Amino acid sequence: MSTRRFVGRRSALAAMAAIALGATAPGAAAQSAEDFFRDKTMSMVISTGVGGGYDLMGRLVARHLPKHLHGTPTMVPRNMGGAGHVRAANYMFRQAPKDGTTLATIGNTIALHQVIDGKGVQYDAGRFEWIGTVQSTNINLYVWTKEGVRTLDDAKKHEVLLGATGAGGGNEIYPALLNNTLGTRFRVIAGYGTGSDIHIAMERGEVDGRAGNSFASLTASNADWLREKKITVLVQFGLTPEKGFESVPNLIDLARNDTERAIFKLFSAPSALGWPVMTAPQVPSERVKVLRRAFVAMTRDPAFLADAQRLRLTVAPVTGEALQKIVHDMVKTPPAIVEAAKVAIAAKSVVKGSVGKPAGGGVAK
Repeated sequence: MSTRRFVGRRSALAAMAAIALGATAPGAAAQSAEDFFRDKTMSMVISTGVGGGYDLMGRLVARHLPKHLHGTPTMVPRNMGGAGHVRAANYMFRQAPKDGTTLATIGNTIALHQVIDGKGVQYDAGRFEWIGTVQSTNINLYVWTKEGVRTLDDAKKHEVLLGATGAGGGNEIYPALLNNTLGTRFRVIAGYGTGSDIHIAMERGEVDGRAGNSFASLTASNADWLREKKITVLVQFGLTPEKGFESVPNLIDLARNDTERAIFKLFSAPSALGWPVMTAPQVPSERVKVLRRAFVAMTRDPAFLADAQRLRLTVAPVTGEALQKIVHDMVKTPPAIVEAAKVAIAAKSVVKGSVGKPAGGGVAK
């Protein structure tokens, strides 16, 4: 081999080695992940209909998150309500692109539903990539303020009708839990399209109340109900009491033994997720990191904070890494607790395919 050919070949090999090293050099993959979103059209799937807290939050994030991604991509909100958030969760797991361009603000009870019920579930919540939440907020159960039911003890004496959207949501899960552990008499009327539809039904007198909403959603969308005392919050579900609502009984504090407390803790864990934002499974890890960093940056952006304040949304973010652990722990709940929890919600007292009650209804006396 001539000297010229040897040198040429060595130079070519060196160039190839440099390219290979450059592709794996520290920061190169992360930079590529950041650039991936440039000029992309992204989607924000919202697991409810239009109106309500999830819709407000999903659209807020869709407006502001792209500003913190390289190239300022476009993000388009897409409502996908129904089946108690299961429909949207199934879509994100089975059909959504696995490249990070499709995010979702998803019902915080989907992991609980997977563990306890599983009806309609075609997803594994532990395999989603959780990006973050703008705030954690306790779940609650409230009724239209009328004579007859003002406390949880009153709901043990009178039948109370609660509206619901589908099997995967807290609309059904929490009333069943209360009925089977504390002896309340909630009856769920299933079949409403959205949470807003349930609220309209409450105002019309078709149902008495609703379970599975959050304080953040309630204060954002129906602050006048609280201000004018149109509703009474009977109980909250959270690991700690909601700030400003400390007088409302917290389910965990009503436990009468260790097993019951463990069950109540499992059902209260979703509140820590707030209005979580996630993306599909199998998204490259570096892109997940980019999305999580952008989410944190968004929650510190003055423009985002001003927009959230205008919508009466409190900002107290939780990182994607923290959400991932909460969901992992829920999915990995010990079998004995899962079985006890299933018993606790076994008899759901759900009326299917009906969205009303006789005229002149209200809280049963």
